[in-house]
Amino acid sequence: MPQTLAFTKGHGTGNDFVILPDPDGRLDLTDDQVAALCDRRFGIGGDGILRVVRAIAIDEGAGAAASAAEWFMDYRNADGSKAEMCGNGIRVFARYLADVGWATLDGAPLAIGTRAGVKTLTRSELGFEVDLGPWRVDEADVLVRARGIGAPRPGLGIDVGNPHVVVALPDTDELDGLDLTAVPQLSPEPPHGANIEFVVPSEPLVQDGVGSIRMRVFERGVGETLSCGTGVAAAALAVRHWAGPAAPDRWTVSVAGGALGVRMPEVGDERHVLLSGPATLVYSGEITLA
Repeated sequence: MPQTLAFTKGHGTGNDFVILPDPDGRLDLTDDQVAALCDRRFGIGGDGILRVVRAIAIDEGAGAAASAAEWFMDYRNADGSKAEMCGNGIRVFARYLADVGWATLDGAPLAIGTRAGVKTLTRSELGFEVDLGPWRVDEADVLVRARGIGAPRPGLGIDVGNPHVVVALPDTDELDGLDLTAVPQLSPEPPHGANIEFVVPSEPLVQDGVGSIRMRVFERGVGETLSCGTGVAAAALAVRHWAGPAAPDRWTVSVAGGALGVRMPEVGDERHVLLSGPATLVYSGEITLA
């Protein structure tokens, strides 16, 4: 039986999403239905789906509900696969909650449940800032093969709640020459795949205490996107790691869809990575699914 869904289209620096309000957890979309909604020719079009559901209404939200997070971000990639976290998506998710009056961000930080745990958001000069929490560097050898860069290049594993492999390139010509219509190959291949970021440091790397890099990204389950929030954080963390102990804790990362800010403050007794940037709601409507 056909099903009519209300939706809102939103994006964060060009990383775009179909937002589906489902507070009571009644929607049960198949992978094919998610892919149909995200299809840019026959559907609404998007890099993924953000289902807005109360944490108590989804099995995966039990931990979030116990931590007093009312809302859970059920994020699905454009191919229908589930993802742990989305840095641009969670800012768009928070913007949606605020705009429809389901949450406020004018006082205490807003807690949102994800498959990577509870994340908190606040308003910032760039729009919204999300605390992605601690990160983990995996220095195990991994080689990345990508069309347009010749020989395989070493990559650095960075986990910010979801897995990333970051590859340093020598100049912008090589970055621009990448052909990311072909899936980059990782050796060894992580068991659950990874997002892959290709980065070039700016010249100079640091100005006024802020580091600057440029990035392109291939997102697992999606392909090349104009931006990837967790990928931006991973790229800044990787370059900071390579640069050594004197590297700054604040970064600006330029992507095809704009620029995002990253900082790494001390939170309690550990260092966290925070991502800030805009979140835009474009239009709302209804669509009927077969």
